[in-house]
Amino acid sequence: MASYSVLIKTSAAKELEVVEPRTVRARIVSRIQGLAENPRPRGSQKLAGEAERYRIRQGAYRIVYSVDDEPRTVTVVKIGHRRDVYR
Repeated sequence: MASYSVLIKTSAAKELEVVEPRTVRARIVSRIQGLAENPRPRGSQKLAGEAERYRIRQGAYRIVYSVDDEPRTVTVVKIGHRRDVYR
């Protein structure tokens, strides 16, 4: 399976920088890197009302991303705690 390129929006990168502790941040980064090989991993869910937008869980945090199959890109749109990410 050919890999996808992973792009992270500037706003999502800023949200990632404030995640504490560093071990949680490292797990989130690892999860994002895994999207390059499988953009729809087990446990990912398509968001209702959003075209080709998915979310994956990493502990109490959610990673919201979109998948574009033609140019084979995954764009991380938002990263946040589960209580705040959908607002």
